Amino acid sequence: MATEQLENLGSEDAKWLGKYSQVHMNVFGTPLRVMDYGKGAHIWDVDGNEYLDFLAGIAVNALGYAHPKWVKAISEQAAKAAHVSNYFATEPQIKLASKLIELAGAPEGSHVYFGNSGAEGNEAALKLAKLYGRTLPGASPAIGGKPARIIAMTHGFHGRTMGALSATWKPAIREVFEPLVPNIEFVEASDDAALHDAFAETGPGKYGKGPVAAVIMELIQGEAGVRPLGADYVKKARQMCDDNNALLIIDEVQTGIGRTGSWFAFQREDLAGGVVPDIVTFAKGVAGGFPMGGMISFGAKLSALFTPGSHGSTFAGNPLGAAAALATLETIEEDGLVSNAEARGQQLRDGIMACGNPLFVSVRGRGLLDAVELAHPCAHAAMNWVLEHGLIVNAVAPDALRLVPPLVVTEQDIDQAISILAKIPTDLPND
Repeated sequence: MATEQLENLGSEDAKWLGKYSQVHMNVFGTPLRVMDYGKGAHIWDVDGNEYLDFLAGIAVNALGYAHPKWVKAISEQAAKAAHVSNYFATEPQIKLASKLIELAGAPEGSHVYFGNSGAEGNEAALKLAKLYGRTLPGASPAIGGKPARIIAMTHGFHGRTMGALSATWKPAIREVFEPLVPNIEFVEASDDAALHDAFAETGPGKYGKGPVAAVIMELIQGEAGVRPLGADYVKKARQMCDDNNALLIIDEVQTGIGRTGSWFAFQREDLAGGVVPDIVTFAKGVAGGFPMGGMISFGAKLSALFTPGSHGSTFAGNPLGAAAALATLETIEEDGLVSNAEARGQQLRDGIMACGNPLFVSVRGRGLLDAVELAHPCAHAAMNWVLEHGLIVNAVAPDALRLVPPLVVTEQDIDQAISILAKIPTDLPND
């Protein structure tokens, strides 16, 4: 693809963007391009311009675009039944739940709840934590107790629905919707003392607070700029939860399904130090582009707190989505894409730091969830520059570019991306 092709938006792109602005709510801003079709790690816009996609639908398209096994599974299931209500079960739904429990290494008696997004998975986890909190001593309003609390991390992101937003830290997206769900509070991420103090506030009397029902965290804070919390902190958080009968919820919406070089990030020693969560949430890559999310509750006792009517969703776990997810998981497993994520991620990080561009300060992340730290806050200008040169990345923070290519990305794709990134000018304007 010639660079000059991308210097200006083509006629088809401009035409469709004009129509977009007339009919779509302006919650995403102006789209960068109007996309048409893709194959593997590459995608083409409506004017025929080709891009190497290192955003992958924000870590969603685990198998890239139009993977034949995924297309076959979707087509065959659509020809049978795309949707049935949750008054009935389907074979793909049952197989998928079993497979996710197996991949998570969850103990006997663990259960899965399916939703349609990461936010819905986190909503389910927060609701389950609230039910659990009602079982804790001192949390019963009937005998003068105080409501149990949920602790979240500064810079954490768990979704934009009202419950998930209540556990999402960024003030700019929270404050206009307040008051949100009560009894969810924030502690400074990776600060042992802050978490200890939050637990210590539990107690009777005028200033005491209710017990902590759960702590929710991402092991790598993706929307904050791909920042790992640190294994030592996660281990201490697990211990504090154990000491205080609190649940540990690990949000694996972005880090799960092979993204970090393991099926789930908590399975990496360098991210979690051997910690086992009580609840894991998942979404994004699980169905390879089909909308799906959910939650795994570890063990029978916790799982039993959800009873008929506790929660639900019309579309959750539908057979079309379940078939897409099974095909995605089977392909990741059969094609060794978890190990490919580890190898290609290392190639990407090493290549970026070796390319000699003085704009690059460091690269952080694991597997194929990475961010390039920039010497000055020009991430949006850098993102637009590489887009004009055929590479899609994400300005995740003013001084950081997020790189989350499909798990099918090849050595050649990585080399191509590095060659484009290496040429980013150092004098771009700040955001």
